[in-house]
Amino acid sequence: MPLVDSRFNSSVSSTGHSPYPAFAGALLRAAVLSGIALLVACAPATDDPQARVEKAAALIAATEIARWEASAANVTIKRDRWGIPHIYGKTDADTVFGTLYAQAEDDFNRVETNYLNAMGRLAEAEGAGELYRDLRMKLFIDPEDLQEQYEDSAPWLRELMDAFADGLNYYLHTHPEVTPRVITRFEPWMALSFSEGSIGGDIEQVNLRELQSFYGREGVAARARETGDASGMIAGIRPPLSPPRVEQQVAVSDNEPRGSNGFAIAPERSASGNALLWINPHTSFFFRSELHMVSEEGLNAYGAVTWGQFFVYQGFSDKAGWMHTSSRADAIDYYLETIIEREDGLYYEYDGAEIELTETTLTLPYREGDGMAEREFTVYHSHHGPIIRAEDGKWVSIKLMQEPVKALTQSYRRTKAEGHVEFYRNMRLHTNSSNNTVYADAEGNIAYYHGNFIPRRDLSFDWNRPLDGSDPATEWQGLHTLEESITLLNPPNGWIQNTNNWPFSAAGENSPRAEDYPRYMANYVENPRGVHAVRVLENADNMTIDSLIEAAYDPTLVAFEPLLPALVALGDDAALPEQTRAAIAHLADWNYQFGLESTQTSLAVFWGEALMSAARPLARAADKDIYDYLASDITDAQRLTALTGAVETLEEGFGSWQVPWGEINRYQRNDGAIVQQFDDSKPSLPVAFASARWGSLASFGSRSYPGTYRWYGTSGNSFVAAVEFGERVRARAVTVGGLSNDPDSTHFDDQAELYTQGRFRDVYYYPEDVDANLSAEYRPGE
Repeated sequence: MPLVDSRFNSSVSSTGHSPYPAFAGALLRAAVLSGIALLVACAPATDDPQARVEKAAALIAATEIARWEASAANVTIKRDRWGIPHIYGKTDADTVFGTLYAQAEDDFNRVETNYLNAMGRLAEAEGAGELYRDLRMKLFIDPEDLQEQYEDSAPWLRELMDAFADGLNYYLHTHPEVTPRVITRFEPWMALSFSEGSIGGDIEQVNLRELQSFYGREGVAARARETGDASGMIAGIRPPLSPPRVEQQVAVSDNEPRGSNGFAIAPERSASGNALLWINPHTSFFFRSELHMVSEEGLNAYGAVTWGQFFVYQGFSDKAGWMHTSSRADAIDYYLETIIEREDGLYYEYDGAEIELTETTLTLPYREGDGMAEREFTVYHSHHGPIIRAEDGKWVSIKLMQEPVKALTQSYRRTKAEGHVEFYRNMRLHTNSSNNTVYADAEGNIAYYHGNFIPRRDLSFDWNRPLDGSDPATEWQGLHTLEESITLLNPPNGWIQNTNNWPFSAAGENSPRAEDYPRYMANYVENPRGVHAVRVLENADNMTIDSLIEAAYDPTLVAFEPLLPALVALGDDAALPEQTRAAIAHLADWNYQFGLESTQTSLAVFWGEALMSAARPLARAADKDIYDYLASDITDAQRLTALTGAVETLEEGFGSWQVPWGEINRYQRNDGAIVQQFDDSKPSLPVAFASARWGSLASFGSRSYPGTYRWYGTSGNSFVAAVEFGERVRARAVTVGGLSNDPDSTHFDDQAELYTQGRFRDVYYYPEDVDANLSAEYRPGE
């Protein structure tokens, strides 16, 4: 192993900030903060300047490597029979160091890609097609600001961020065969760019096509600079929703509802008298790793960790467990800014005055062939936030939470909560902005928190629509406290559920009441999974881990229950084609349950997809929930047209309209790429569970792809766990596919059959259980 890796031959990063940790010592830190120049000045005068620089860099690199090796000596990584790393460190920082090292071993590409996305640098790896994704992030993420926030952070948090960077850099140092696409050196402040862990954070609510329409070469902002027409209107014609020349290719979606399921069962409803927790995130496959973090400072958390982060995002300790579900509590607002052009720049109206827009030039590099190119963007901010689109002659700004230090603090500290009192105190940081939380603990408590960052607003405005940015009354009036927010603690029914649905069915008859809260706290309706969850939990008793799993995999597709009867009623019409009447009769005999051999499931899903595709733009135009529209506004002609389309599609792809669901719905993982290329000729596994849009609690978001007739899953159930608390915590879990992204690894697909069959394995939480199922033990760098 080389003493000095060329990737670490500079004491100062490209940003000019120190890579050294806060605890490295005052003298060392002073030397680093002053850069190589100080060490160069102390070098022998006989050296030429280049030699002096090289010696100074080598000295700093050697010091840094010694620090990494000292951290590695305090860490032991034990991998169990499934390849899951259990990281043991003396301090929390040691464990963080080992956690990032272990994650990089399993999938460095995803770690790096997550930070490329979080920092707005994806185009540097993937080309101009990602420029607007990068621009979206750069509107909010400023590296210099994050560096300052890192420097101002509490010492304990800086230590963790230092350990985060050190663990990744030590991995790269000890694995010279790994070539990062862009980030050859991680720095502590980078952890603040990706601090919450959710699958589609608040920033990603900004629509990329609308952003491009505004900031593209022929977009609204460019025309405003060239013509003085800041309204976005040219000759009375409203600008198109997408620019004339599409500069970005947007990936085709499977339209699968992203989110999660969380259930909590109180002791009085469990067979053991202990609380139970169901952890069921619905994410893109392989989005998170599964691991166990343990330190001698009280850390002992197990669960799902988003690649590149140093906290268990959804998981448990022996004291408490937490499950996050994507929230639709209103944490974001949009403002219509009235733009005025003056000789010295662009202004916007506010409270009877004109305020100058903040104008910034951003230079975004991107890969072009074998080299790099750059693109400049001039972007604008009002005091509400960045301008992201134009609408009805106004410019639209977005306001959302931006508290990375507090968010990272809350994300980490919840993993060490000793019980509900500490967990509740941590929730007072109010930075888990995009999530609901379902909670259970060893003391027998169960709880629910609906959102965690909810601005207090003037109820005379419609907060579901863009607001008049010139009116000061539309400003946020602080945040709602936990006591004012929608929460539950130990409801008398003995269970809690959330499926990204409204909170007013969270505990059956003991749920919060909508009339007790401002509408913006939960301005949406129930979803099919919520209906299903209440059904499987409301009469459940004597629950165990196994019966909890069984309930969460109940095969009923409840969304078809209000839809199919109207179609079945048409089956007696003798004027219908014989095949159509046969298809209707086939569905009339269905029990609404998915199954590998069920041909009714296939026909119902294809019919439902065709019906929903036709109804979606109509429901949007009518400003109706899609399920309400399907149940009340669809015509008989539309039902029959959708059925004819479903029959034809099945016959074209499979030779018959009576095809077992397992022949269509498949799991396939061909390599370690983030975006899989699916192939009907390659091996795949059948999957019984279906899309969450039809009320399947066990979610499997699948569709056909170019060149395939079969449907392949890319999202849904990912890491899933059932946890029982008590004197000793006990859990069973499964992770989609396997932990490693290396096709040659045993752990690339060793959980694939378990996952596709809805079977679970034991979680090894205690040291004796880990040792009894050990496959490897080592220190980082060995």
